[in-house]
Amino acid sequence: MSDLKHIILPPEVAFDEAALKSHLLSKKIISTNQHFELVRRSIDARQKKIKVNLSIAIHEKDNLVKEDIIATDYQNVSTQPSFIIVGAGPAGLFAALKCLELGIKPIVLERGKDVRARRRDLAAITKEHIVNAESNYCFGEGGAGTYSDGKLYTRSKKKGDLKKILKVLVEQGAPQDILIDAHPHIGTNKLPKIIQSIRETIVAHGGEVRFDAKVEDIIIHNQKAKGVKLACGNEISGEGVLLATGHSARDIFELLYKKNIQIHAKPFALGVRVEHPQEFINTVQYHGYDTTFLPSASYKLVSQEKIGKYNKGVFSFCMCPGGYIVPAATQQGEVVVNGMSPSRRNSKFANSGIVVEVNKHDWKAYEKEHGALAGLRFQEEIEKKACKIAGNTQKAPAQRLTDFIKGVKSIDLPETSYKPGLTSVNMKEVLPEHIHKSLVLGFQSFNKKIKGFLSKDAVIVGVESRTSSPVSIPRDPISLQHPDIEGLFPCGEGAGYAGGIVSAAIDGERCAKAFEGFFRPS
Repeated sequence: MSDLKHIILPPEVAFDEAALKSHLLSKKIISTNQHFELVRRSIDARQKKIKVNLSIAIHEKDNLVKEDIIATDYQNVSTQPSFIIVGAGPAGLFAALKCLELGIKPIVLERGKDVRARRRDLAAITKEHIVNAESNYCFGEGGAGTYSDGKLYTRSKKKGDLKKILKVLVEQGAPQDILIDAHPHIGTNKLPKIIQSIRETIVAHGGEVRFDAKVEDIIIHNQKAKGVKLACGNEISGEGVLLATGHSARDIFELLYKKNIQIHAKPFALGVRVEHPQEFINTVQYHGYDTTFLPSASYKLVSQEKIGKYNKGVFSFCMCPGGYIVPAATQQGEVVVNGMSPSRRNSKFANSGIVVEVNKHDWKAYEKEHGALAGLRFQEEIEKKACKIAGNTQKAPAQRLTDFIKGVKSIDLPETSYKPGLTSVNMKEVLPEHIHKSLVLGFQSFNKKIKGFLSKDAVIVGVESRTSSPVSIPRDPISLQHPDIEGLFPCGEGAGYAGGIVSAAIDGERCAKAFEGFFRPS
């Protein structure tokens, strides 16, 4: 039996294993005949004196029950019926792993390249301003998350087994700290090896993972999905099709729209990235506390602003402490930015998306011509405008935050983590008026919560537009199949059912299980 203790300690004790053990022994929380295991760890920085909340399981040394990462029981599925999985992001990969558990052969089709080959195309975006439409920060093995951070925090606990997803990641090479931290994070430097390990697991058990395999059509007979057609002309048959293509696969949305397969325009959010010196964020968030034993500080901000007759939510999104701003366009002629952090979060910059909710009234002017793709066209037009105004390269339009509030173009710009470079512009020329006004008011509200947030040392970089999919693909809440096409399973962030790595992975598992129920009804 183990005893669970909840204690509160200063960072210099909580984050130092030797100091923590010494403290537990000195306070007689454990004896020399006992072993302790960290179960949960979270930082409380609400007060000037920083505290760390720890949950610790205590075991007798002669009866250790520390939970090990036990390898998942995967079957050899080489001769089993196939489930076609379109997209090798977290939803697609975890759906494939679940198929191995269920005795189903996954055939994963990824339009982009494997994680190693992807790096050359990412370098080309930064150095040569060339965007490969099939291999970039959004497309390729592991999806958008592989080279953009690896945050694992989610509120999707009610929808699936969160702990299992984290355990599988540890099984595939992730650090065990993700099992105990309140806001777990892997880091973009560690994710590629984990993604590669997942692929090797799929292949070793008889599944398939194919790269440069862009799906250009879904084969449908008698309102049943029976396979897909690739851009190379090959056709692949299966007992069902999982669409896990991510929030940026516009060609898939256009394909469904053209084939009159039901889709809907969906609210999303759009704005900018704001970048501050990490030292400033540390100082204000940790109240000047010694940060030697503390991770780079983050923040979470939200406000409601009145713009005309509408209330607009303005909020921070994908905050990246000790991170970098990266180019996330998927086509030449557009500029999109995103954020990421390495595992150590040791960059001297902190960046976050600051975005405004985009609803039906924002894209109303596009509805007559574009129907369910109206929100997508609204999003796309702003990205193209950002590119044109900044010089038709991957340089991003930017402005000092104080100048953004004043509505004037910056004479110069501060140092930035964004490697392709910045072009000083007045962001009024890039953003729709209501988005611009919402952001100005939002930043002013945030400055009341974090004094000094409005700083000349802070820079805004545009545009942060791929917060989530601008399209949703409907599905039955029980069978998880499209209401009009039997055997077609819309899945993950691109279909509107997830918002990050873990929630997408959970949805992938759910859809694989639903496919088993469809293919092998009890």
